Order: sequence, then structure tokens, then C-alpha cells
Amino acid sequence: MTTNTIALNRQRHPLDKDEPVWLFGYGSLIWKADFPFVERREASIQGWSRRFWQGSDDHRGTRASPGRVVTLIEDEGASCKGMAYKVLPDVFAHLDHREKNGYLRFMTTMSFKETEQVQGLIYIAAPDNPAFLGSAPLPEIAAQIARCSGPSGRNDEYLLKLADALRLLGDNDRHVFDIENLLLTECQTG
Repeated sequence: MTTNTIALNRQRHPLDKDEPVWLFGYGSLIWKADFPFVERREASIQGWSRRFWQGSDDHRGTRASPGRVVTLIEDEGASCKGMAYKVLPDVFAHLDHREKNGYLRFMTTMSFKETEQVQGLIYIAAPDNPAFLGSAPLPEIAAQIARCSGPSGRNDEYLLKLADALRLLGDNDRHVFDIENLLLTECQTG
């Protein structure tokens, strides 16, 4: 299931070694900025919804039991809140490795609270990548997240930290919060 996209991302978006780049994070990049950045700001993008539809056998699961992490799905009229980071191009060596399992870089327009807009990069795992799991009933997604763990930790930790980070951003992401509620309900009754 693992698809290494490092070389492809470098070909798709070669970067000027001295020019800072904005990066939009909508999943673990919101709460796990394990890279240096020049600036960090709350931001949103339009026309996308966050979904636990990407398989993870490299971070939050294994090949035998892949976890689920978020990607973005085109959704006209939707808005996705996240965190924007202004980074130097050398940071992408780390980020391309971190996001290597099916995620490709795309250009996007980000909006800041002050109505300022900038162009930047975003990592999206499209439906045509081999690790894409797609939609499933939310109880099945919650059960899969509850049982999976990988080199970066438990899959439920990823979900719970993402939900907490979205609350801090004031984002009412029903998909994430409904899965969180199912997970927490199962933990209390199971």
C-alpha cells in the first residue's frame, strides 16, 4: 500500500532555495509542527472537506493493519480551517518524507482571518493513490482508528489531537467530531 511520492513532489514543485513558501496544514500539521518555520497563522481554504479516507501504514498503522489519516476531498461550497506556515524551501526535504505515502503537493489559495490571501503548497492524497481507503460508515472508521497503531503512535491519538486542535481553531468539522464521539463512546462502553 505504501507509495513513495518524494521524487514526484520535487519534480512537481521545484522550489527556489532562498524564497520562503507558505504551506497549509489541515491534519497533523496543525498540531505537530516538527519543522522550523518563519511564521505561523490560522488559515482556511475553500472548496475542500477533511476526511479520514487515507490509509496509513507508515505512521499510524502497519501494512497488516493500516490506520486512517485525513486527506481533502473536493466539496463545492465547503471551507476547511487549518494552519499556514511560512517555511524555507529546505524544510520540504523533511515534509516530503513525512507526507510520502500517497500525498502530492498542490498549489492552493489560503485565506487568513484578516481577509488576506496568499498562494502556497498543500499535501493532498488523491483517490487514485494506492493507500486511499475512501469512504466507509463512520462506526467502521472509528473502529479501525481505535485498533490501529504505527511507528508514529496510536491512530486514536492522531484523531483526538486533531479534534482538540480544530476546537482551538473554532472549526466545527462534523466528520472529525462524529468519529471522535463514536470512538469515545466505544471506549466508555467497551
